[in-house]
Amino acid sequence: MPFRTFFAAIGYVATAAALVAAVLVFTMFRGFSDRAGAVYWDMARILARTGDPAEATVWKRQVASGLSFAEVDQSIRSLAADRNLRDVGQLPLGEQVAAMQGKDWRSLQVYLFCNPLTAARMVEYSPAFAAYLPCRISLVEDGDGQLWLITMNMDLMLYGGRPLPDELREEAEGVRAAMLAVMDGAAEGAF
Repeated sequence: MPFRTFFAAIGYVATAAALVAAVLVFTMFRGFSDRAGAVYWDMARILARTGDPAEATVWKRQVASGLSFAEVDQSIRSLAADRNLRDVGQLPLGEQVAAMQGKDWRSLQVYLFCNPLTAARMVEYSPAFAAYLPCRISLVEDGDGQLWLITMNMDLMLYGGRPLPDELREEAEGVRAAMLAVMDGAAEGAF
């Protein structure tokens, strides 16, 4: 068989396999949000680049240099209150680790926020959403002393499956926007 015929046959087989794969993917994700493909593509791209599944599922903001942990802490609390995110607790994990180890450890505080009515509607829609409650923002000092704000990428929850009912999606998008506004503002020390 000449090389030309051999490579043409490989091309036909590859094209057929790609078409079958496309049909299978389309069938599996039929009825999903129009944004689901982009959400999963972004996650896969980050996972491939970093090898870290946590990195692929969070939003991060580097805190502007010169801002102290206490200043960012105050900014987070102020901005969340302004956006009607209820403060339902904090976890001073950095202090806890330091106390348990008997020596200083990096700063790490987890802030727990909630819009209770939206949370209730999400759980009514799917009890599994309770695992994502409340919304969290972590203020963490990395190994180099740089401060970061980190929260869960809410796009998977909002757009990664079948579409949420319009009213619920709009409410959840409001919480998403508020969380990102807190992250963006606190990263710059806004109040």
